[in-house]
Amino acid sequence: EGVSSAHARWRPDGKFLAFLSARDEGKTQVWLLNRLGGDAERLTDTPQDVQDFAWSPDSSQLVLVLRDASSEELEAAKENKDEAVADRARAAESEAKDKRKAPKPWVIDRLQFKLDEVGYLDRRRTHLYVFDLAAKSLRQITSGDYDDSEPAWSPDGKWLAFSSNRSVPDPDATYDQNIWVVPASNSDKGAHPRQVTTNPGADGSPAWSPDGKWIAYVTQMDPHLFDYATKHLAVAPATGGEAKLITLALDRMVTVPRFSPDGKFIYFIADDDGTQNLCRVPVTGGEIARTVGGRLMVNDYSLAKTGDIVAQIATLDHADELYTIPDGKLTRITHTNDALMSQLKLSYGEYVHFKSKDGTIISGYLYKPVDYVPGKKYPTILRPHGGPVWAYYAEFDHLPQLLAANGYAVLFPNPRGSTGYGQDFAKAIWADWGNRDFQDDMAMVDYAIEQGIADPAKLAVGGWSYGGISTDFIIAQTNRFKAAISGAGGALFSSFYGHDHYQRDYEAELGHPWENKAVWERVSPFYKVANVSTPTLFMGGAIDWNVPILGSEQMYQALKRLGRSTELVVYPGEYHEFKKPSHIKDRLERYLAWYAHFVKGDSTPARPVPTPKSGE
Repeated sequence: EGVSSAHARWRPDGKFLAFLSARDEGKTQVWLLNRLGGDAERLTDTPQDVQDFAWSPDSSQLVLVLRDASSEELEAAKENKDEAVADRARAAESEAKDKRKAPKPWVIDRLQFKLDEVGYLDRRRTHLYVFDLAAKSLRQITSGDYDDSEPAWSPDGKWLAFSSNRSVPDPDATYDQNIWVVPASNSDKGAHPRQVTTNPGADGSPAWSPDGKWIAYVTQMDPHLFDYATKHLAVAPATGGEAKLITLALDRMVTVPRFSPDGKFIYFIADDDGTQNLCRVPVTGGEIARTVGGRLMVNDYSLAKTGDIVAQIATLDHADELYTIPDGKLTRITHTNDALMSQLKLSYGEYVHFKSKDGTIISGYLYKPVDYVPGKKYPTILRPHGGPVWAYYAEFDHLPQLLAANGYAVLFPNPRGSTGYGQDFAKAIWADWGNRDFQDDMAMVDYAIEQGIADPAKLAVGGWSYGGISTDFIIAQTNRFKAAISGAGGALFSSFYGHDHYQRDYEAELGHPWENKAVWERVSPFYKVANVSTPTLFMGGAIDWNVPILGSEQMYQALKRLGRSTELVVYPGEYHEFKKPSHIKDRLERYLAWYAHFVKGDSTPARPVPTPKSGE
């Protein structure tokens, strides 16, 4: 089809697979595919994109997550129902392109008024709808000036749990997302939802117990710390009432909670020490068992009514496959990536530990060059990760493999600020970016040099998102790197306030820029730009509202004015996460060209040489 498909979900009877796709040049809809093969059938036909969906237990209904349709979407949908009108409209558009009406202006009155991949936010909100497959009818079951998401059917199909921030007076000002429940058959658009949780932090990922009496969910107890706070597993009565924290002592990020078929245990994925393991804990609390442990990455899992488990797992040397656990033994049942992996010569990432400047033990993944020879020193690339509250994991990653295949040692540190090491470790960089995490990143470079792997005269750095921000911090504090690539970075954060989509986070962590000027300036490496001598390539997406291209433009402008070696590459039509394969390929080629020229000292230019077209 030439169009990506995603979010595959088995119909409960196991005979059909539903998924999301924007086929036929239309909106993203739910499609249905027979497991025996054949063409997919479109189930839904909404004016706007379907963002998420879930099957009802009896397979007769779907709950859809839809953002309120715009007037343009409603008008287009009305026209498309009449082919003659649609044909005339297309003909008129073709004949009078230069006479098109100017787009309507955006009228903004919300505190949170931007979101990457959406753009400006108006009062159109995201709500739940129930779609009846037999009648092809759609019924709205939540409403209001709130965004609703993460729907989950009760076992009897009578209720839907969901997460929503409905705090007053303004949900945009808080992290107070809670779990709510509405009747799946309600006819008043969910005017009176039942509130299940009351924690002032974010609660999400609701999952029902088999008897429908309890809801397990993920909770963050300290809204002041927002993403830095550990996400714990909790359980609450489905009717509302006192909640119980189940994994408080674990102090690790928890995701994807699901009850065992007998209702006695709750499974979840734990982010721990550079891995993601599948764990299980009694509903009443107690000892946590690792159903799937070890240095690997559990990305998802499914529980059968029999209690059997299928897990989607990646390892450092193999991309995702499906595994079962018969008699407690992890057994791979798919070989989707075997043909590809058999053609590749890989560098197996080593999980290493080293001391930072203040003695703190830091961990990370080290990839040696393909065909590494002990005793030989290699050009080395430090790659700070994004987030900052995220981590590098024991999973197959194309980037370190590409760089290792081109003769580089690659360093993937998990500095303070990373997940998987406890809340204190994560919050150690709170309002203090580019300090402890800088020291930790440098400690991994020093470790690689001490081990005789990295050539201290041929060091490079580069990252994306907070990895790009870290790169800006690094080149402003040291000149030890021969080249840098800052992707989707930022360096003057007061200029991002009201320009990106992080106003709530900025205020929680840094305060208002007009009141806490010293804090905002301390975390802005732009003010140290005169110290930068490292040849630096800046890049980003033209419509990225997560970390806008403005940050790269400012750093590029300053370095260009200072006469430094620098370049700026802006990708049209790209958000924070790139979508177009040609742009993704171009970005990788620019990585290799920049590093080869400035780090290896190759005679090749610092930008990729265009491939001649056929016949030239």
